[in-house]
Amino acid sequence: MLVVPKLRLGKFVKQVKKKVPWIEHLIEDESIAGELNPELIAFKVSRRSLCVICKGSKLLCGKPRCPILEKFYTFTKIAKGLDTTDLDGDSPPSVFVGRFGYPHVMIGPMVPPVEGDTSIFDLPEAWFGKSIEEILDYRIKLVRGTFLANVKKIHNLENNKLLLRTQELAMSENPVDSELLLKKKPKQKLLVDSYVQPMGPSAPLNDFQIDNVKIPKPVQKVYDDYDLRANEAILTLYKKEIPVTKIQRILSVGVLGVKFDRKLVPTRWSITAVDSILSKTLREKIKQYPLISKYMVFEVNYLDNKFVILMMPRAWSYELIEAWFPGSTWNPDGTMIGMVGDWEGYKGRKTYASIGGCYYAARLAVTEYLQKIRRQASIIIFRETYPSSLMPLGVWFVRECVRAALRRQPFQFDTLEEALKFVSSGLKIPLRNWLEISGVLQNIRSQRLITEFI
Repeated sequence: MLVVPKLRLGKFVKQVKKKVPWIEHLIEDESIAGELNPELIAFKVSRRSLCVICKGSKLLCGKPRCPILEKFYTFTKIAKGLDTTDLDGDSPPSVFVGRFGYPHVMIGPMVPPVEGDTSIFDLPEAWFGKSIEEILDYRIKLVRGTFLANVKKIHNLENNKLLLRTQELAMSENPVDSELLLKKKPKQKLLVDSYVQPMGPSAPLNDFQIDNVKIPKPVQKVYDDYDLRANEAILTLYKKEIPVTKIQRILSVGVLGVKFDRKLVPTRWSITAVDSILSKTLREKIKQYPLISKYMVFEVNYLDNKFVILMMPRAWSYELIEAWFPGSTWNPDGTMIGMVGDWEGYKGRKTYASIGGCYYAARLAVTEYLQKIRRQASIIIFRETYPSSLMPLGVWFVRECVRAALRRQPFQFDTLEEALKFVSSGLKIPLRNWLEISGVLQNIRSQRLITEFI
């Protein structure tokens, strides 16, 4: 919570009008006014902030590289890098497939100079509750060895031993003994991205060796099945309880799908592809279930992000709305809170969500929950990201936060008005601002249920 000295409402309003001349709406609660900085008052928010929509992935500003991410690259250089070109360690396992230059992309293994159980270094499912320092420590230690590969020319692996070993590494269920022979010392810089978890230093790869690879039977089975489509392989692995992030890694290295259709998939694309495929499949299943009986609200706070999840006893619809406060990652220099949201009705959506991979990651988390309880609902996720949230950690962050919230006992209500009143009490931005953006709520408020006429 941002705290400033208590102000009388009249004085507070004068400060707001002076500092924020574009203001349209004011908070009329003096207790709230005393807790918020005038610049962060809930007001007419920006709905079309390029940075909030882009998140460094679409380059909507027209620049060749995201200025915000470039700042992170500058300020997150590793003080003590690895002073060697020969690195031994146990890979979690972890690999990375880049996207720049597609279809010719950089790919390679990620190995820390650490021996033993390093699995947590690349297992976001186990990171919720960890401090940002702990998460960055896991990632900084991973050294990326890179080599160039054509995403479509991966079938003659005898002539590409680096790619073959990278695939074997990615499919392993346990940390793999690895040795990287690099062409030069790793570049001492932490790579940050809005989709992918942070990554440590990198260097071109000359060769690498692996040992103690143990591929789980479900993974080996889909790898050997050259007639199994990639979508079906992903669902098969999920049913066998292979963690989602491991399925994403396996998909990225081109070992799933019909034999001659297999290709490398850039890591950030594989993340959203798996989240989308799984959540879409679960969504169609939960449409067959009865509605939940109450309005339910779930909450979680983690690393200066607040998630509030509202489930309503209505046919399936889903929405994610994000609000980025001035000073937060994708609104670093703004004077307004940037808000953006996407939603879908009962039949889903035909276009890619402008909010990006977070939309599909959160959708997977809520469909998993509804599948578990065998119920159907209409869902809105409200996310507030505060100024002290300064670094993108990847799409996994949204998925795991929503999962964590849904593991808690919900607050239950009989009416939508009661539920919305409770939702509003847990958010800093007034409910009216969310209502202006929410497609799901506007749709619900414009419809009447057939039960009202019975």
